[in-house]
Amino acid sequence: MTWLLIVLPALLAGLVQGLTGFGAVIIMMIFFPLILPIAQAAGIGGLIMFTSVLGLTIQYRHHVHLKQLILPFIIYASVATWSVHLGHVLDTHLLRMLLGGLLVALSLYFMFAKSAGDRRYPWYVAIGFMVISGFFNGLFGIGGPLMALYFLSLSHSMPEYIGNIQGFFLIDTFYITTIRVTNGILGVQDIPYILVGMVAASIGTIIASHLLTRINPDRLKQWIYRFIGLSGIYYLFF
Repeated sequence: MTWLLIVLPALLAGLVQGLTGFGAVIIMMIFFPLILPIAQAAGIGGLIMFTSVLGLTIQYRHHVHLKQLILPFIIYASVATWSVHLGHVLDTHLLRMLLGGLLVALSLYFMFAKSAGDRRYPWYVAIGFMVISGFFNGLFGIGGPLMALYFLSLSHSMPEYIGNIQGFFLIDTFYITTIRVTNGILGVQDIPYILVGMVAASIGTIIASHLLTRINPDRLKQWIYRFIGLSGIYYLFF
């Protein structure tokens, strides 16, 4: 059962990432906390998508603007470094409620904020994005949505957006994984889960590439958003 709850969520995460361009760790964090401590689940989920992030960063390397990554990453990583430690301190029930609340909020946000990526944000809003993203990344490995929105608002093309956001996540994966290993959250015992998850996620991404022309992506996204919301309700109340 444990392996099934690693393989299937990772496969689904790769599928969702390939079809929608976001949300892999969100999908995995719906399932992984059922069998793993939340902090460990977050670390494993982030590493499972490492090969995908690395591949996209290499593919779009000419569109990466390092100057746009440095300051956001410093703020984001500073908060994430602090919030990683909270996983050891906060009550498990409280963590599940925080995760549930985050999933519900993300579900509602993605369903209703359809033009959020088309605007430029004031500096204080952008900093808020970085702080909130860093906080939830440290706790749950879910720091992507608001940072994706931030980089989308700065980008002049999709390749530029993909290059910047994947480059940002690549740096983040190295950094936050180091923090988790140093703090004993991740260890060699997690390597089998990570490797098997990577394979499953890669298969999901391959499947997605074949389905892209057959599925209405907007309709699919709406169903995914609803599923995320229902999962959040589960963590809030059960």
